[in-house]
Amino acid sequence: MAINFNSNSVFNLKPIDLGQVRDDVQALLVPGEQMLYGFQTVRDQLVFTNKRIIAIDVQGITGKRRSFASMPYSKVQYFEIQTPGFVELFPDCELYLMFASGFSAKFEFKGKVDIGAIGRMISEYIL
Repeated sequence: MAINFNSNSVFNLKPIDLGQVRDDVQALLVPGEQMLYGFQTVRDQLVFTNKRIIAIDVQGITGKRRSFASMPYSKVQYFEIQTPGFVELFPDCELYLMFASGFSAKFEFKGKVDIGAIGRMISEYIL
């Protein structure tokens, strides 16, 4: 499933170790920028840094072609988090972001994800 900042999609993102984030992301980071959280679908990835969210859309059969999208926290006007229920069989949580341009993005996380920590991190950078 392609991660695309141009649609209001929900993604099934699973947490990954930052060591598993594609090497190409390092080349995109600006001085002082650090990766904080990494998530992955089957082939695509979503990375939260201390400055922005970077989506890596792996394309084609071989996966050599990639598309990178970047959304800085400075453009976030509103966000919402949804925590998992108390006794859910398949715990998931969601993050909804509204950007200054009117664009919105919704992400669904699977597995053990501290959505509260992600919400606090976003608050730190937008408030």
